[in-house]
Amino acid sequence: QIIVDDDDSKVWSLYDAGPRSIRCPLIFLPPVSGTADVFFQQILALTGWGYRVIALQYPVYWDHLEFCDGFRKLLDHLQLDKVHLFGASLGGFLAQKFAEYTHKSPRVQSLILCNSFSDTSIFNQTWTANSFWLMPAFMLKKIVLGNFASGPLDPEMADGIDFMVDRLESLGQSELASRLTLNCQNSYVEPHKIRDIPVTIMDVFDQSALSTEAKEEMYKLYPNARRAHLKTGGNFPYLCRSAEVNLYVQIHLLQFHGTRYAAIDPSMVSAEELEVQKISLHTSNEQEEQ
Repeated sequence: QIIVDDDDSKVWSLYDAGPRSIRCPLIFLPPVSGTADVFFQQILALTGWGYRVIALQYPVYWDHLEFCDGFRKLLDHLQLDKVHLFGASLGGFLAQKFAEYTHKSPRVQSLILCNSFSDTSIFNQTWTANSFWLMPAFMLKKIVLGNFASGPLDPEMADGIDFMVDRLESLGQSELASRLTLNCQNSYVEPHKIRDIPVTIMDVFDQSALSTEAKEEMYKLYPNARRAHLKTGGNFPYLCRSAEVNLYVQIHLLQFHGTRYAAIDPSMVSAEELEVQKISLHTSNEQEEQ
């Protein structure tokens, strides 16, 4: 746990795993309902392949600027000048805002945006954003749970949702209220400030909290982004479709191998192995489509 602000109550919790010699790690930012450990499947797999991975839980911040400032101080504290960011939902929005915030002296080397959005107005909640701090915790939890999938689900997705409900229960009123405020406060990403950053957009084709319009908006904003589509996975593919998510993360980071922005220990790189995985994923996707 790390405190980087003058305010002692603002504590960042994080898991930092993998080789410390890596100076440009992959940092995971959770969604509204998530804690740092929702990315445990990524931490386990990616560090096993030689990547340095940091999963974060942010403290209570009430606006995007305050979050960006705190995150910058955290990176300074960890002595990381450039990082790759994987953001899920709100985490993805905050990752884009941070890239925009630091565009004059860039700190973000690349972005993976999972089920994410670029404009908070899609939630039609901008008018209530200022009242979340007043609401009791059970009401806030109800708002969040309203976005979780219901109906028949496969066992892995059901387990993923159970796990997220459990993490949601662990969050206090101010943590939840502040995240919902960040999620719904009137704000959007200015793409011209982050145009040069390599982006992978990861989304699912089944039911998730994101509307088709929000997804289309992301494609328009990042016309050159790589797309990582998962047939299924709901809101939390990193939990219930972790093998696919981890492979897409590897494919995204492959472009930095051999540079100083590699997130992997050079001695662990075996591109052929990845190539084989890539081909096998490609063929399995084609078979599914036929």
